Amino acid sequence: MCGIVGYIGRHQAAPIILEGLERLEYRGYDSAGMAVFNGEKIQITKSIGRLKVLEELTHGGSTMQGVVGIGHTRWATHGVPSNENAHPHFNAEETITVVHNGIIENYLPLKEKMISKGYTFVSDTDTEVLAHLIDYYYKGNPLEAITKVMHRVQGSYALGILFADHPDEIFAVRKDSPLIVGQNEDGCFIASDVPAILKYTRKVYFIENQEVVRLRADHMHFYTVDEEEITKEAVTIDWDADAAEKGGYEHFMLKEMYEQPKTVTDTLMPRIKDNDIVIEELGMTDEEIQAIRKIHIVACGSAYHTGVTAKYIIEGIARIPVEVDVASEFRYRNPILEQGDMIVVISQSGETADTLAALRGTQKMGHKVLGIVNVVGSSIAREADNVMYTWAGPEIAVATTKAYSAQLIALYLLAMKFGKARGTLQAPAFCNMLEDLKRLPAQIEMLLSNKNRIQRFANRYIGAKDVFFIGRGIDYAISLEGSLKLKEISYIHSEAYAAGELKHGTISLIEQGTLVAAVATQDALFQKTLSNMVEVKARGAFVLAVTNEGNTEIEKAADYVIYIPRTNPYFTNSLAIIPLQLFGYYVAVGKGCDVDKPRNLAKSVTVE
Repeated sequence: MCGIVGYIGRHQAAPIILEGLERLEYRGYDSAGMAVFNGEKIQITKSIGRLKVLEELTHGGSTMQGVVGIGHTRWATHGVPSNENAHPHFNAEETITVVHNGIIENYLPLKEKMISKGYTFVSDTDTEVLAHLIDYYYKGNPLEAITKVMHRVQGSYALGILFADHPDEIFAVRKDSPLIVGQNEDGCFIASDVPAILKYTRKVYFIENQEVVRLRADHMHFYTVDEEEITKEAVTIDWDADAAEKGGYEHFMLKEMYEQPKTVTDTLMPRIKDNDIVIEELGMTDEEIQAIRKIHIVACGSAYHTGVTAKYIIEGIARIPVEVDVASEFRYRNPILEQGDMIVVISQSGETADTLAALRGTQKMGHKVLGIVNVVGSSIAREADNVMYTWAGPEIAVATTKAYSAQLIALYLLAMKFGKARGTLQAPAFCNMLEDLKRLPAQIEMLLSNKNRIQRFANRYIGAKDVFFIGRGIDYAISLEGSLKLKEISYIHSEAYAAGELKHGTISLIEQGTLVAAVATQDALFQKTLSNMVEVKARGAFVLAVTNEGNTEIEKAADYVIYIPRTNPYFTNSLAIIPLQLFGYYVAVGKGCDVDKPRNLAKSVTVE
C-alpha cells in the first residue's frame, strides 16, 4: 500500500514522478503529493483524491520546475484522507521534506517529545513526526540526522527525504517496507515497486532493512544504520514494461485473467523434465522429504485460499499432515513447531507484512522456510531459506487472478513431488496427473472463451445484496476464493461456507431470490452437495452450479449451470475458479466499480 517515487538527474523531475506514481496506482491510495526543489526552495503540492487531481493542479508537473523531487500516493492509516494528512510532510521551515510508507509504532511518545521541544504539528499522521525528528537532529549532516532518527523510531518505514541545503541529493531509507533504487545514464530513481521506474531502467538495487541510500544525479552510495558505507550488487529486471500495460483490455484484471494460461505454463513447464517433477529451488533430497513430520502453510487473502486447497491435496497425495494459518493469526498465536516440521509462506508481492513477520518469527525459532512468491528480489524471496517463484509476471489489479492460479500450480507440483518421494503416489497415477497438469492451460483458455455467457448471467445480479458460495472439500476452498473475488471488487456482501454447515445456522439467511453459488467438482462429494442445493432451492434460492462436464444430474437442482472440463479431482480449483473470477468481474463492471483499484484495498499490504 502507498507508493513512493523519487528522481534526481538531468530531466524535469515532476513529470517523471507523476508517471511513476501512476504505475503504482494499483497499490491503493486516497491522496497524492509531490515535493520538488525549484532552485530556491522545496515546492510542495498535494491533494486528496485520485492522481489526476495532482496532475491537474500541477499541469502535468510543468508548474513544479526542478530536477530533483519525491512523490507519494497515500493510503490513510493515521488520520483521515485530507490535504493536511497527504504526503509529503515537512518541518516548519519546509526545508526538510519526507514521504513515508509504513507505520511508526511509537509515534505518539515521539510526538509528545517534539511538542515539548516547541514543534507544532499540522497533521494527524505518524509521518510528520519523522520530519520534525530529522529537523531536531539535523546539524548540517543529513546522513547523521537520518541514522539518529532510525535508532529512535519503531515500526516499518520506507522513506524518501529531501534537504533544501543539499539540493543535489535524495536520501532513501528502508525498514520492513519495500524500497528499490535504480539508475540510468540520465539520473537515479527511488520507488516502492519496480513498475514505477521500469520505463527508465532495468538496473535496480533492492534496499535491505536498516539501510540508507544517498542518491545524486550520477551515482549513489549505500550505508548501514551506523553510517558505514557498503557495496551492493544491481539486479537486472528481465520482464518488459509493456507487461504492466493494459494491452487493449478494458481493465488490468481482465488482461490478467486472460494471461492465466501463459502463467500456468510458465510456472509449470520449467519444472517438468523427462516426465518427472524437478524443483531445484526446493533444496530438499528425497530423504529430507520423507522426514517431514508436518507442513505449516502461512498466508493471507487469496494466497491463504490456495493454502486451504493445498491442505486437501498434500494430505491426500503425500499423506503429510498440513495446517493452514492466516498469517496475522499465526504470528501471534505462539504456534507449536517441532523438529521435522516444514513451513511454507505464500505471497504474491513477497512483501505482505504479516506473512513476512511469520517468516522471520519462524526462522528465529530455528526452522527453515520455503517461500512461494511472484516478485523476484522481494523481501520474502530474499529472506526465505528457499524460494519457489510463480512466474506470473507483474500483476497490477488489486484483486489477484493469475498469481492465484500460479500459486495453485506451485502447490500441485510440491504435493506430487512429495507424494512420489514418500511412495504414496505410484508411477501410473503420477504420470496421469502429470498429463492432466499439462492440459490445464488449454482448458483454462477454453473457459475464458466462454466469457460472454457468464457476462450475461452476471448482469442479472448487479443489484444483489447477498451472495453465498457453498462447497465441500476442495470445492469449499474454491468457494472461499470465488466469494472473495466478488466481494472485493463489486462490494456485494458475499460469504463462503462448507456446504455441510448450512443446517448449523447459515440456511436461516436464505430467502426468496438469494443467489447461492454451489461448487460441485468432487465426484465423491457430489451427491452430498446436490442435497444441499436442493435444500437452499426449496427455501427460495436461485442456484448457480459449477461442476464437471457430464454431471447433468445437477440441472435438476440448479437454475444455471457452468460446466468445466474434466481433470484430476485435485486440480479442479484451477478450472472452477475461472468462471467465478469472470462472474465477479462482470458484476463489478456492471455496477460501475473501479475494478482494478477497489475502495479501501491495496495490492501489497505492507502494514498490519
